[in-house]
Parts: sequence; C-alpha cells; structure tokens
Amino acid sequence: MPKKFFQRIMPRHETVRNSRSLKIFGRLLHDANLWHMNRRSASGAFAIGLFCAFIPVPFQMVLAAGAAIPFRVNLPLSVALVWVSNPITMPVLFYFCYLLGAMILDQPEQQFMFELSWEWLGNSITTIGPAFLLGCLIMAVVSSIVGYFAIRLLWRQSVVSAWRARRVRMSAHLKRRQEKKKNQLR
Repeated sequence: MPKKFFQRIMPRHETVRNSRSLKIFGRLLHDANLWHMNRRSASGAFAIGLFCAFIPVPFQMVLAAGAAIPFRVNLPLSVALVWVSNPITMPVLFYFCYLLGAMILDQPEQQFMFELSWEWLGNSITTIGPAFLLGCLIMAVVSSIVGYFAIRLLWRQSVVSAWRARRVRMSAHLKRRQEKKKNQLR
C-alpha cells in the first residue's frame, strides 16, 4: 500500500530530471536507484526531506536533492517532502522552532515584528537568531528520525498485512479445491 500511494502522489522522474533548479546535478540524476521505491529508499527520503524542510533557507529542494543523491534514496519523494514547510505552514513551524530554541536556551520570548530589510535581518540574527536556529536544528533532527522510523514501520506493517491476506486467500483457494475434489469423488 505505501508504495502504490507514494507512486501515485510523486512527480514523474522526467519532471524532476528536467527541473531547472536541479539541472546543476547533471548526469547524477540518471542513477536508477534515485527513482526506485522500496522501504529503504522511502524511509531515507522521508528523513532527508523532513530534515531539509526545517532548514531556514530558500533553496530547500536543492539541498534535499543534493542529499538524496549520495545517500541513493528516492529523489522525488525527498524533494517533495521539503514542502512540509511551504509559505502557508512556514510561519507557524518556524515560530514553533524559535519557541523551542528559546525554551532550551532558557531565554525569555522576545516580541518581534517582521520587516523585509537588511537592518532587521542583522538585528534579528543577534537577538532571536540563536534560539531560532537551535530550534530549527532540533526539529530537523527529530522530525527526520521520526519520519524515518515511522515509514519503515508503516511499510513493514503493510507488507505483513499483504502476506496475511495472501495466506487467507491461498487457504480459501485450497479449501475450495479440496471440496471440489471431494465432490468429484462422490
């Protein structure tokens, strides 16, 4: 089930391969292992994608692709998962990261008003920056570990469930064959 679900929602490998932002990887994108879907590649892609989703930079997809290639995990899935932090969810996620970092550093929560200027950015790096970056790092590590093991567990449960269903079908089929033979012998 997970394999079919992921294959249905993932972009086609031709689309990802032809993406302008991923052209920098060139022929590395032709490795067949980057496009296979199995338990190892899916769980690794979740770990990479969720980790990169919490890195506060504008080129998260390129980072995810760059990490997926040497780890040889599913590239489209790792690139798609960085969209957990999209323009709609990013303010909430990053504010939570800031609160987490401030709590761990035992700093009081500072009120701030976002402003799109270099001056604001420079001031913010010194005031809220350390707490924000620590919170992002912690959330990146925790979410990637949880995502990795959750996908491995879900995949395993799906396989075991499919095996059980197959065993039930085979058992029912054998019973029907035995009954049919009994009826023929009468």
